[in-house]
Amino acid sequence: MNVLDSIVTQAAAITAIRRDLHAHPELCFQEVRTADVVAARLTEWGIPVHRGLGTTGVVGVVKGGDSPRAIGLRADMDALPMQEFNTFAHASKHAGRMHACGHDGHTAMLLAAAQHFARHRNFDGTVYLIFQPAEEGGGGAREMIKDGLFERFPMDAVFGMHNWPGMPVGRFAVSPGPVMASSNEFRIAIRGKGSHAALPHNGIDPVPVACQMVQAFQTIISRNKKPVDAGVISVTMIHAGEATNVVPDSCELQGTVRTFTPEVLDLIEGRMKQVAEHICAAHDAQCEFEFVRNYPPTVNSAAETGFCREVMASIVGEANVMVQEPTMGSEDFAFMLQAKPGAYCFIANGDGTHREMGHGAGPCMLHNPSYDFNDELIPLGATYWVRLAEAWFARERA
Repeated sequence: MNVLDSIVTQAAAITAIRRDLHAHPELCFQEVRTADVVAARLTEWGIPVHRGLGTTGVVGVVKGGDSPRAIGLRADMDALPMQEFNTFAHASKHAGRMHACGHDGHTAMLLAAAQHFARHRNFDGTVYLIFQPAEEGGGGAREMIKDGLFERFPMDAVFGMHNWPGMPVGRFAVSPGPVMASSNEFRIAIRGKGSHAALPHNGIDPVPVACQMVQAFQTIISRNKKPVDAGVISVTMIHAGEATNVVPDSCELQGTVRTFTPEVLDLIEGRMKQVAEHICAAHDAQCEFEFVRNYPPTVNSAAETGFCREVMASIVGEANVMVQEPTMGSEDFAFMLQAKPGAYCFIANGDGTHREMGHGAGPCMLHNPSYDFNDELIPLGATYWVRLAEAWFARERA
């Protein structure tokens, strides 16, 4: 791997920052301490800082030369509302909060790149360092955009990166087109009529209505959309009843829908509403249908993806730049890619053997209470950010 020596020499110090962030996780739009740490380091390195976009977001501005060209590099900062199982020295000090997705590592990698940029401005243009809050369900990218991210910091393209457990360290993955799914939630309330369980004919039982509804939803996936179009309907919550001998008045279903295209999402939402309302009507029950669209699909633009692959290959070799298999997970970097061309890539986090003594018994997977970011990635990820910026400004303007 062709990592930058200047970053390797500072890796221990950046690792200490990463572990400090891991020990002090903060949830959506509450990343005050994290933002303070980021802003303090950028200021220490002579990088102008802008704060408050998306509530707790931080943007650092690194100028090299006098070209008006600019790109954005984004890292997320927030943690998850989870109890950490790890007991090593840098485990979370706050019950019910944990960096279980590696955003502490993403922040550290971009900080390492920022430190290098501050000392070696080997490019003609501007690099915007975007430290984003509230990726985990809060839509922090959307809120930063609403607060004028791209108007205040005009950029030609924007790039994001996420660690990916299970791939050997030293590999990247990036591909054009959809790489992460849209994230959407639904809530369906079925209003029936309660009765004694021994006298069900006196009521309208919402439970069998709900059971039919759950089964019918799967026919939308298997019989309404094209088989080659990806889509998932997951009913993840069913709430009804309080006693074994009472038919409840109501039953509530909740869950998620994931797709890679708005067209498939439109189809699924429309058919779910029809199915829910008509099944309820067939049983004389009432239906309340709510559908909320959270994050759109994350779609990499082709030209920028090809550019990223070339940069990755120059660092780790072509054989270690993998095809990015699309996942039905979601990512609010999608909002940035709706506004600007760019690419969202994966950097391999290994198999979990990097974890120190005191890690939990579970696997080192994302959103797992035994997860920990692999600090070996810091020099590699930071080198990628630096080489990406340098190569971007070195190429001929299209």
